[in-house]
Amino acid sequence: MKMYTCPMHPEIMLDKPGSCPKCGMTLVPANKFKMSMTMSMGMDHTGLAGREMARMMEEDIRNKFFFALVLSIPIIILTYFVKNPNPWVLFILTTPVFFYSGWIFLYSSYQALKQKTLNMSVLIAVGITAAYAFSVLLTFLGNTDSYYEAAALLITFVLFGHWMEMKSRRGTTDALQALFDLVPPQARLFKDGKESMISTSEVKLGDILILKPGDKVPVDGEIIEGETAIDESLVTGESLPVFKSVGDMAIGGSINTTGSVKFKATKIGEDTALAQIVKMVEMAQNSKAPGQKIADRFAKYLVIIAVGGGATTFIVWYFVMGESLMMALTFAISTIVIACPDALGLATPTAVAVGTGLGAKHNILIKDAPTLEQVSKIQAIVLDKTGTLTQGKPIITDVISAKGFSQIDVLRLDAAAETKSSHPLSQAVLEEAKKRKIIIPEKIEKFQNLAGLGVEAIVEGKQILVGTIKLMHDRGIDITPLSKDIDRLLSEGKTIMILAVDGKIAGVAAAQDPIKSTARAAIAQMREQGLEVAMITGDNTKTAEAIGKLLNIDRIFSEVLPEDKAKYVKKLQDEGKFVAMVGDGVNDAPALAQADIGIAIGAGTDVAIETAKVVLMKSDPLDILRAIKLSKATVRKMKENLVWASVYNLLAIPIAAGVLYPKFGITLRPEFSALLMSVSSIIVAVNAVLLKRVEKDLV
Repeated sequence: MKMYTCPMHPEIMLDKPGSCPKCGMTLVPANKFKMSMTMSMGMDHTGLAGREMARMMEEDIRNKFFFALVLSIPIIILTYFVKNPNPWVLFILTTPVFFYSGWIFLYSSYQALKQKTLNMSVLIAVGITAAYAFSVLLTFLGNTDSYYEAAALLITFVLFGHWMEMKSRRGTTDALQALFDLVPPQARLFKDGKESMISTSEVKLGDILILKPGDKVPVDGEIIEGETAIDESLVTGESLPVFKSVGDMAIGGSINTTGSVKFKATKIGEDTALAQIVKMVEMAQNSKAPGQKIADRFAKYLVIIAVGGGATTFIVWYFVMGESLMMALTFAISTIVIACPDALGLATPTAVAVGTGLGAKHNILIKDAPTLEQVSKIQAIVLDKTGTLTQGKPIITDVISAKGFSQIDVLRLDAAAETKSSHPLSQAVLEEAKKRKIIIPEKIEKFQNLAGLGVEAIVEGKQILVGTIKLMHDRGIDITPLSKDIDRLLSEGKTIMILAVDGKIAGVAAAQDPIKSTARAAIAQMREQGLEVAMITGDNTKTAEAIGKLLNIDRIFSEVLPEDKAKYVKKLQDEGKFVAMVGDGVNDAPALAQADIGIAIGAGTDVAIETAKVVLMKSDPLDILRAIKLSKATVRKMKENLVWASVYNLLAIPIAAGVLYPKFGITLRPEFSALLMSVSSIIVAVNAVLLKRVEKDLV
């Protein structure tokens, strides 16, 4: 497939011609530049190639700049320090600068005109061509006046500005490169009873791989033999190694610390979790914030204003004011050059690139530029309880039996009914039964999951029902025999699972999901920032209120069925609030989609992560605040850059056009206009890079 890239922003790689989404410059065929990057992740993806292209293009811009600089020095000396310099010598020195160093502007301008568009490359090309062509004409006519130094210095300063800009932006993808570096170049393949080393890019789905202590995990896979502890901190932010055994997943890029295991490759190449993270951040960096779309439209008009202004300036000074041809041309070229909206094109993309890069470095993945900008607008946050505020791994704390049943009976029948359920509470019951070495009946019939209420099944010929108080009331089951125990457990903030056998209450098991260590601090800081905090849960009202009181939460939505979560989010939106929803499960996906900003906890399901606009890889509630701080800081940089770029251009154009000349005798030659234009771009790029100072608030 033929790819196109931007001469100034080579990380942009598109499959069709057009304009650069960052600066508006015309894209050129990527095959004009040599690319040699080994796809160590086996990815048919432009990420690695894009960064290699960026490095090569930075070198190319640097080389062209130094070439232009070396030849510009004697041009300056001859022009300003030698009386009546030979124009033919200036012609010989300037021509290589124009055609070699200035070629990227000429070619990009040609492509733009072919597509009937005007962009910044057209402005630069018009400026350097006017200065060079007019000088050549004067030379061939035998006139000693010329603009050779203007053409040469214009090219030199613009290239210098772009080189500095590229250097300042290079650090914005450090986090992505660090993620790529996590993937080992080779993997241990186990085939036909033998172990061999192969390239990671050669791993196929279903291959059996071996991990030994100290090995990096090459691809995503499922452990099929052995036990170990894997350090996933560089991928998920989990600080401690995670114990893994048969059936558990290993994430590519993590580090095996202790045991040796075999695992089956389930995701390779661009399907791995690590590749998806990188792809998500790259998409965010290349997307446009709403503010930039306005700037883009303004930049297009600025191109027209610049070209029209240059022509008008020449007409006024030459035909109306009666100035010399050289003076009129000086004002015209200066006007065109300084009006180049390069800084305006960089105003928000550089800030977005730095912001998303910082987020990725601290395990906060923001999917696109609009989201990065809009997170700062959040007024209310809805937090799903399980897995967001709590560990998501409840443990059984109490087992109470009714008359005619023992605790063993309650756990045995409860565990049997829960065997086919994947709910965290079901797993807690099964873990407790395993811990007490209770034998669970194997024959389970007519199992049915009752969403948000519980489960039912036939075990040993008995009708078993396990679930909430609401479920018992709906089925007409009297819970009076254990009502005092149920009230006590609920007042303690515990979640209860009532067991009914053949229509009669048999017992109750209580579970408690430990609250995350950072949850209370996170909510306190949210409230300090004026955010309204709500908790949404399927738990009964008493349990929800106990947890809400403990965490000092503003609003509590309890006994909410999964399909109804989105309604409560909309309820807050109907109150005029800009709402964020934070969740981690499949049943959170509709609410995440309904919210203005959906935030998924990284330890959650693929569905939740796919639906959300922000992903918190560490599952830390404090990361919600870090995302908001990052968004506010990025938006502030966007506004600063847009104001600077806009005001700079609007003030500079009249000065370049000569409005100060009649009264103050001030003129602005084209080469100095180019320098000022480049300085403006550098200031915008550097200001965006200064966003990194907010990093101390993300630790």
